[in-house]
Amino acid sequence: MKKVTIDSVDAQFEEQAYNYVQKDIRPPSAFSINVPLYNLFNTKDGRYKTNNIKPFGTPPAILDSALVEISRNQIQKFLTGKGYFDAKVAAEIKVENKKAEIDFKANQGKASYVAKMSDSIFSKSVKDVYDRNKSSFTRLHPGMRYDVDSLTYEREQIYRVMKENGYFYFLRPYVNFDVIETEQPQRVNLRLNITNPATGPHKQYKIGTTYMIIAPSPDGFPDSLRNYVNRDTTGGVSFTDLSKRYRKTPILRYDFLKQGELYDIRNENLTYDRLYELNIFKNVKIDYFNRDSTGNKINPIIMVTPQKVMSNRIEGEVPFNGGTVGINISNTYTNNNLFRGAERFEFQVKGGLQSRIGNGASPFRDIYQRDFSVSASITVPRLIIPFYNPVLGGNGMPHTTFSSSYIYALQKDVSVRNIFINSITYDWFETKSKLHSFTPLNFEYRFGNLSDSLDVNEVANNLYYATLLRRQDLTLGMKYSYTLNADKLNQLRTFFYLRANIDIAGNLLQGISKLGGSDSDPANDNPARILGLPFNQYVRPEVDLRWYKHLGGERQFIARLNTGIAYSYGNSILTGIPFEKQFFAGGSSGLRAWQARTVGPGNYNREVIGSETLRKALFGLDQLGTMRLETNFEYRFTLAKKFFGATLRGAAFLDAGNIWNVRLGESISQQVTELDELTVFKLSRLAKQVAIGTGFGLRYDVQYFVFRFDVGLKLKDPQFGSGDQWVIGKMFSGSKAFKEQYNLTHTPDTYRFVQYNFGIGMPF
Repeated sequence: MKKVTIDSVDAQFEEQAYNYVQKDIRPPSAFSINVPLYNLFNTKDGRYKTNNIKPFGTPPAILDSALVEISRNQIQKFLTGKGYFDAKVAAEIKVENKKAEIDFKANQGKASYVAKMSDSIFSKSVKDVYDRNKSSFTRLHPGMRYDVDSLTYEREQIYRVMKENGYFYFLRPYVNFDVIETEQPQRVNLRLNITNPATGPHKQYKIGTTYMIIAPSPDGFPDSLRNYVNRDTTGGVSFTDLSKRYRKTPILRYDFLKQGELYDIRNENLTYDRLYELNIFKNVKIDYFNRDSTGNKINPIIMVTPQKVMSNRIEGEVPFNGGTVGINISNTYTNNNLFRGAERFEFQVKGGLQSRIGNGASPFRDIYQRDFSVSASITVPRLIIPFYNPVLGGNGMPHTTFSSSYIYALQKDVSVRNIFINSITYDWFETKSKLHSFTPLNFEYRFGNLSDSLDVNEVANNLYYATLLRRQDLTLGMKYSYTLNADKLNQLRTFFYLRANIDIAGNLLQGISKLGGSDSDPANDNPARILGLPFNQYVRPEVDLRWYKHLGGERQFIARLNTGIAYSYGNSILTGIPFEKQFFAGGSSGLRAWQARTVGPGNYNREVIGSETLRKALFGLDQLGTMRLETNFEYRFTLAKKFFGATLRGAAFLDAGNIWNVRLGESISQQVTELDELTVFKLSRLAKQVAIGTGFGLRYDVQYFVFRFDVGLKLKDPQFGSGDQWVIGKMFSGSKAFKEQYNLTHTPDTYRFVQYNFGIGMPF
């Protein structure tokens, strides 16, 4: 099979019609390597092998006249279902040099439309439920083109609504349609029928006693459960734990089938989802029984099979580069039911060594770095709040996470660092689209010392690195994050996405310090201290706002605004924002024409570092700021649906933005190079300080994740003067001379007009 075409079918139905061509006669995509791979291993002397077939690739599609006829008939039925009642489809086969082409030629005729609609619903209560809900789902209306898919959708929605309103025994076959011809050509009347079962009118059911039974082991249930059911039905629930592993309350908290409530299939599905999300059961099954056939109560039986509670994972790696080799080993222990309430406990111990090699010395003879860390976390599937016990879980599983970690890092004759971090975090869903995350306690203790034996010249060769190594401070603060519509990010629809967060630290410690009568003077390099260390005091809000616009098919346009500011005050008025809280620009998810941390702040240009020796000492220095303003525009589309077994998508983008300082002297780079106020944000200079880049990207979508490759091109670079910022002109005229001049004044940095980015997942 070489080619299959379908002629004279409405453009909106072409793709769907092609799906009715039998797979065994569909030729492969022009980009597919499956058939060439199969031919490579399964042909000999120009012929296909008949035995010893190798399982590589996919055999070619072979012409089969029976499958052609089935395909022709299915396409014709498809068109009839779309309202073309007189549609006829013919198949024409051409064969030349053992290569076949099939052309399905359709004569659609005229489409039929719905003139009038009516219904015949035998049960008054069912009719009331249907009339009350149909406006929220129906696609049927007079004047529409007859479409069997719309009828199927209507039947499915009626079934759903009945199941949500107590009609437990309602079945899809109770819903059918009559298509009635009229005197007018291409006009039909539709009548919806909802019939009653043979036993009488449809009946609504309420939930009776719920029986939850946990199997004795991951192997499942015994043959008979008659003697194991707990007769205690307090609160309308019978709880039987044959495994003796679980407490009743934490498990039943996520049983949404409550006694006395009307049966609702949504509560059944919700119970399934949350019990699985507890991550302690490998199988959940819900059945029902009715003790009295004349009554209106059904009793759920929830049978769950536990999974193994504990696991242990050991990992190792050997990092190496020129002149060094190392080894890291970690052990992670996990317990998914620590206190018999689905609490997830994780404990990790990790250690590593790094050694210099060369000069004939054996590995790990000259160990210059030792790292050790220990961390523990407990995640509880509910919100643990003093004096308050909120009932959540209808839209997502809430969590409370307690975490703690300690890191020790020793660099021989250089430094010793101790880092201690503790936090408590609450995560919960307000709705399926609204996620809250609140960390009321975030404590970080960092204590670093430079060795007394450290060579002064070695420090001078990396001032930035040395500053980080000897950092001594502590942070006590809180964080809050709000996310809107994260559940829609993988959907082709029009919506707004928002992620807003704020990080505040130091206010409580400042209050304690003042109450204690501290005589500190932070503005004159005498900050207040707690536990012997100065504490950080700052506020850091950040917003990521996006507009996703669906343009039809698989085309989408995204506009994004990402902005944030970090402002230090009080006890940190002089020391500024901690390193990890500052902003950067560039990279695969921001300004993609620049490498990460190489843009800004403002009009910063490393040429001001007049000494080549100092530039080498600061080579690779992160360019950071205390404010970011960035916008991105991206158009996404599909290039090929069958490209080496996956979908190949494309994207064209335009990025603009930069980072700035709120005040002078706020980052290490400014303290070292004594830059002027061109790094500080001022609205009047915004146009001269915005970096602009464009580019094109490819996304290889294998459903579970996406491989991404973007090529970014610099258009406007704010590090240069006003007349030289539009570097795109330099690229096409005099690029060699421009790069040579840049290298003279910026060595060891070099200039690149094009930046390549690899990543997994979408950039935003």
